[in-house]
Amino acid sequence: MKRAILCGILMAGSMSLRAGELLTIKVSPSISFAPAFVRVQATIEADAANRAVEITADSGDFYRSSRIPPEGDRAARTNIFEFPGLPSGEYEVTATVFGSDGRPRGRVRQTVNVVARGH
Repeated sequence: MKRAILCGILMAGSMSLRAGELLTIKVSPSISFAPAFVRVQATIEADAANRAVEITADSGDFYRSSRIPPEGDRAARTNIFEFPGLPSGEYEVTATVFGSDGRPRGRVRQTVNVVARGH
């Protein structure tokens, strides 16, 4: 299994979460041709207990991840993670927020399909 690590890009944003939601993601495109450039927009409720945000893209044959330390209740609400060059496969994109105890506080998933180009 190939592994690579990407850095997240923090961006301030104004997306709102529904009551009780700690984390939401929007992954685009949901279907693309390989090698794909996939962008994950994670919206995280600012909270002093938030210590890390991790985004993974895993197809079983290929894996990428990015982990950043947000600034608790002063953190940007919107975080953009970019995964360039994903080979073909069905990816489970997972976003996880970890608390000060190192345990997950919230997790969301979305599926992305990267299709091989025909010859």
